[in-house]
Amino acid sequence: MKEPTRLERFLRIFTEVRPGEGPTALLLFVNVFLILCAYYFVKPLRDGWIAVSAIEGLSKMEVKAYSSFGQSILFLGAIGIYARLSSILPRAELISRTTLFCMSNLVLFWFLQPNFFLRNLPGMGIAFYLWVGMFGLFVVAQFWAFAADLYTDERGRRLLPLIAIGATSGATAGSFIVEQVVQSELLDSGTLLLLANLPLALSIWLTRRADTRGPLGEGQTLASGTGDAPPESEDPGRGAFALIRAHPYLVLVAAITLINAWVNTNGENLLFRVVQEALEADVAADGIDDPKQVIHLVREATTAFYGDFFFWVNLTALVLQSLVASRLLAFGGFGAILLLLPTIALIGYTTMAFLPILAVVRVMKIAENATDYSINNTASQVLWLPTTAEMKFKAKPAISTFYVRLGDGLAALTVLLGVQVLALSTRSFFLLNSALALVWLAIGVGVVVQHGRVAEANRQEDLDAA
Repeated sequence: MKEPTRLERFLRIFTEVRPGEGPTALLLFVNVFLILCAYYFVKPLRDGWIAVSAIEGLSKMEVKAYSSFGQSILFLGAIGIYARLSSILPRAELISRTTLFCMSNLVLFWFLQPNFFLRNLPGMGIAFYLWVGMFGLFVVAQFWAFAADLYTDERGRRLLPLIAIGATSGATAGSFIVEQVVQSELLDSGTLLLLANLPLALSIWLTRRADTRGPLGEGQTLASGTGDAPPESEDPGRGAFALIRAHPYLVLVAAITLINAWVNTNGENLLFRVVQEALEADVAADGIDDPKQVIHLVREATTAFYGDFFFWVNLTALVLQSLVASRLLAFGGFGAILLLLPTIALIGYTTMAFLPILAVVRVMKIAENATDYSINNTASQVLWLPTTAEMKFKAKPAISTFYVRLGDGLAALTVLLGVQVLALSTRSFFLLNSALALVWLAIGVGVVVQHGRVAEANRQEDLDAA
């Protein structure tokens, strides 16, 4: 029997790693580290840009919420294009081209950033906000589709929690670097758009290397047989949404993804409103009335706040991912990791309803987002392990993009009705999220039940084939 290498013995600190699995797992670990690091170079800038994109008659929270809704509309076309590409391109080629396209966009937005080469270009902050949502979800979602397709159900359950540590580590590093760059004032925050291309370029090479190696090394058979060919399809002409409608399990996965995004984005919108109100008070207290100076201060201060916020979110997530995720999955099962986040959301939003102040909201949002980025991220990848390659490369990107943004759209509708029609208080918004968290829990139970049935059906097929 082959003995584990020194690398594999070290990785066993985090999860069970068997002989031959270490090198590819490490490649994927570093790959997702770089992808998330690049994303968090860009994500805090999104909030800084939208904070200086005023629209007459709308609050800043409304501008952000309605921009999120706009993303879901854009995704309708983008998902169709991506699904067609996934049907004709090998997975490594698909990922390479998508990443290169995003890299070229980063250069374009660097050139068009507010008050750089051009004065504050109308709508640029909103355009950038829309694009960052697509960038984050497509690039990150396609990595996890690749990882889930590379591994079998059993191997993925053991190794995906380890790989996810790379994601939370990269997010922590990226948000820390943003915070330091903004606070040092050595570089303008817009420079991070160019720096993000460096880790993305290296991630392309790592993807191709992992694809060549396979899960166990050179010449090994890939888990689902996609490799150098596009995923096989029962109906090549069938789109992602038709595929989702055809499978009850995928319908439930889409539903839980949607309500997760709805609840989380409601909370993000409320946090953003409180931050902007605090900055407006600071500007008034300092007597700053020069519009250009106000724009610069609000953009940089918002970027700095979110850089610090994301740092603590991702540091907490890193601890949870490293020490809790794999153990909770091993001993508590899939249900334990999937139902943890809606439980925390229910407790957190109920607490915020009774204590709707910035310090409490910040701490509770850190707890919610950290669990989302660690434990729930692991659950989100494990639930795809028993699915087919076609589901992973068609349905997964669609669910991870469109249904997430549809949840954002529902959050925008919540803001519209809550602010313009019902005049809801902050406490009322939090109580609404508590009610949504209860629905989230109920859907989660259904996903757990269906996941067990799909996994059992796959095991039975394997036994019949043997």
